[in-house]
Amino acid sequence: MAKRDFYEILGVNRDASDDEIKKAYRKLAMKFHPDRNPDNPKAEEQFKEAKQAYEILSDSQKRAAYDQYGHAGVDPQAGMGGGGAGGFADAFSDIFGDIFGGGGGRGGGGRSNVYRGADLRYNLEVSLEDAARGSESRIRIPTMEECESCSGSGAKKGTEAKTCPTCNGHGQVRMQQGFFSIQQACPKCHGTGRYVPNPCPSCHGAGRVKQHKTLSVKIPAGIDEGDRIRLSGEGEPGVNGGPPGDLYVQIHLKPHTVFQRDHDDLHCEMPISFATAALGGEIEIPTLDGAARLKIPAETQSGKVFRLRGKGIKGVRSISRGDLLCHVAVETPVSLTEQQKELLRQFEAISQEHAGRHNPKAQSWMDKVKEFFSG
Repeated sequence: MAKRDFYEILGVNRDASDDEIKKAYRKLAMKFHPDRNPDNPKAEEQFKEAKQAYEILSDSQKRAAYDQYGHAGVDPQAGMGGGGAGGFADAFSDIFGDIFGGGGGRGGGGRSNVYRGADLRYNLEVSLEDAARGSESRIRIPTMEECESCSGSGAKKGTEAKTCPTCNGHGQVRMQQGFFSIQQACPKCHGTGRYVPNPCPSCHGAGRVKQHKTLSVKIPAGIDEGDRIRLSGEGEPGVNGGPPGDLYVQIHLKPHTVFQRDHDDLHCEMPISFATAALGGEIEIPTLDGAARLKIPAETQSGKVFRLRGKGIKGVRSISRGDLLCHVAVETPVSLTEQQKELLRQFEAISQEHAGRHNPKAQSWMDKVKEFFSG
C-alpha cells in the first residue's frame, strides 16, 4: 500500500505544533485500533499508517528531514518501529500509563513485514511555452541505494546479521496490558527478524545509503498547473524486499511576463493610447505562435475584451485549442508638454458643450448623483 503524505494522514497542517500532532494521532489511534474494529479489516492498516506518521513527525530531526526530502529523507525502516513502542506509548501515557515499558514482549508469531516503497513527489517548475508545446526536463532527486561496503547486509565487513532475540526472528511483538493490546514491528529489528550487532560504518547498519540520481521527465504538450507525471518504480525503495514506490512529478507553471493561463485559454492585458481608443486603429499583439494584428474599433472603452480564437493552448485532454483573450486598458498619457496640455483643455471644453453626446456614461452617472441628492 502506497504511503500518503504524513501530514495528510494525521489531518494537520505542515506548521502544526508537536501538541497538535500528538492530539491528532491519539484521536486516530483510538478510532482505528484493531481491538475496537474487529469487523473492519482496513482499520489495522489505517492504524499502522497513523502510527508511522506520528513516529516521524514527533521526532524533530526526522520531521526536518521529511519536510526537506519527503519520504526519501527518512529511513523507511524507522516508521516500522523506530525507537520501539515509544511513539505510541508517549501519545497514550496520560491515559494508560507507561504500559509499553520494557523492550521484551511476546513474539508475534508472524513473518517479517514486507512493504511497498512509498510514493514520492517532486515539484517541477516549467515555463508556459514548454507546457504548451511539450519538452523534456532532467531532475535530480535523493534516493536510497544499496551500500557498497556491506553489499546491503548492514553488517560490518567480516560479520553478519543474527536472528533477533527480542522477536525470535518473527519480526513482530505483541504488547498487552489488561484488555488493551497491540501487535507491531519489533523495536529491535524493525520488522526484519534479524539485527546487526556490528553495523557497517558506511551505512550504520541500514544496508542503504542516501544518494542522488538524475531522471529524464517528458513533459507532454498542453500540461497544466497541478498536473502530475508518474514515473513508475522511481519512488522510495521497498522494505524487506518489497517493490519500490512511484515518483509523481507535480507541475507548476512559472509566472509569465505577458500571459496568464486559464485552463486552455490565455489572457493578456493590452494597453492602448487614448487616441487609438477614441479613433480606432490597428495594433500588434503577441501570441505563442508569433505576432498577430488586431483591429481596434473607434470608441473602444477600457475593459473591452477581444477574443482571438484558436490562439490559446491545446490541453492534454482537449480536442482543440483554447482562445487568447485580450483585455483593453486605455492608458492615460503622462509627462505632457504644454502644447499637449493646452490641446487637451480645448478638447475638454468642446466636449463639455455636448457632454451627453460625447461622454454618455459620465453624464448618466451625474444624473444619478443629482437624483440621489434631490431625493
